Amino acid sequence: MIQRNALKSWTLAAPGAEVMLFGDEEGAAETARDLGIRHVAQVERAEMAGEANRCGPKILRSFFDAAQRMARYEVVCYANCDIVLLEDFCRAVRQLRESKKDFLMVGRRWDTEQREPIDFSEAGWQEKMRTHAEMQGKQLGGDWIDYFCFPRGLYLGQLPELVIGRVHWDQWLVWKALQMGAAVVDASNAVMAVHQNHDYTYHPAGKAGVWSDELAQRNYRLSGGRWHLRTIDDATQVLGPDGLEENPARRKRTLRRTLRTAKEAVWMTALDWTRPVRRAMGIGKI
Repeated sequence: MIQRNALKSWTLAAPGAEVMLFGDEEGAAETARDLGIRHVAQVERAEMAGEANRCGPKILRSFFDAAQRMARYEVVCYANCDIVLLEDFCRAVRQLRESKKDFLMVGRRWDTEQREPIDFSEAGWQEKMRTHAEMQGKQLGGDWIDYFCFPRGLYLGQLPELVIGRVHWDQWLVWKALQMGAAVVDASNAVMAVHQNHDYTYHPAGKAGVWSDELAQRNYRLSGGRWHLRTIDDATQVLGPDGLEENPARRKRTLRRTLRTAKEAVWMTALDWTRPVRRAMGIGKI
């Protein structure tokens, strides 16, 4: 139900857009056919210890690259399949396309309880959804990134074998856009991205596993570690009612992160250097 809500909203948020659904999960083909969207079953999956390869999470680049090669239009967007988009999304994309050559548009999501199928035939369903999210939902911070809009080709051939359904891949995408010189735009004040709340039963260990299992750690290594992770708060610009503006908080955030990361690195180095002495003295087990 959550996925159907999301997919249908995408077709309405940007009429005429080409919507692609990647994956061979049960019901995917039927849902794509019902909604009149394109279905691509073939994706690469990561191997998991003790499980068949097909059971692992999707490798991001397998469908990021495929979508950029297949897309009919110059601007593409990846969105998690629990995100409802409204018409303000399309307006924001048009504005950036007119003013920026290379850009990545991201925005904070609104966590919202949505227990029923959305009645898309109801007049004013978008305003109803917006009001519901504002009144009952909560806008999360910049660490939670659920959609990425950019010119076709920006990431083509650039991604390591990061997997979705775990952490770090989303923050790496922001870092990579900055590293390539693209403008990263925080559209949180221009786009309402409604995240339909759900559990984490797709992982045997629940939410904790998503953050800490072997594939989450693998994502961290492949991303290059803490120095190659950025969030929405690192955007170079913000998009709001008055148009594009420089992000005033970016430099302060960069300085704070650099100092914090350097402090953590010094601490870990000190632990490594003093471990033999501490063990010999029987101090702790670190």
